[in-house]
Amino acid sequence: MSRLNDDDLETWSALATLLEWLPAALDAQLQRDADLTHFEYGVMFALATADDRTLRMSTLAGYSNSSLSRLSRAVTRLEAKDWVRRAPDPTDGRYTLATLTGAGVRKVDQAAPGHVDTVNQLVFAPLTQAQHRQLHDISRRITTAIRADDGWRPSSNHGR
Repeated sequence: MSRLNDDDLETWSALATLLEWLPAALDAQLQRDADLTHFEYGVMFALATADDRTLRMSTLAGYSNSSLSRLSRAVTRLEAKDWVRRAPDPTDGRYTLATLTGAGVRKVDQAAPGHVDTVNQLVFAPLTQAQHRQLHDISRRITTAIRADDGWRPSSNHGR
């Protein structure tokens, strides 16, 4: 049976623990403070930073590494709160557009400070500036090894 060496096992154990604990901590803060899951916040943030606050559902699914059905269920919850609306793409009716509403923009603006504080506290504050850069580089290398496309990156108006 193939096994990791001791150093690799220590590194993998630390990363696997991080992958379990960080999403739960982000979800807990957003649920408590904004009545959102981290996934829902990510969808709304991607829309908030998109041109015209609108993206195709298929694009959102790619950004969030989500199936269209999981994304659709989340968007249905967001629509019920009047934070997102869906409509057929007028340029190609085979696609559906998701648009962040005015109420959705306000929700993202309300949720952002607590989320940013949590990310800073849990991810960036424990790191030196050099480790911060290393984390960025390491994360990009691992995501590229998983999937060749670039994934979501903030647009120029990401300062929400």
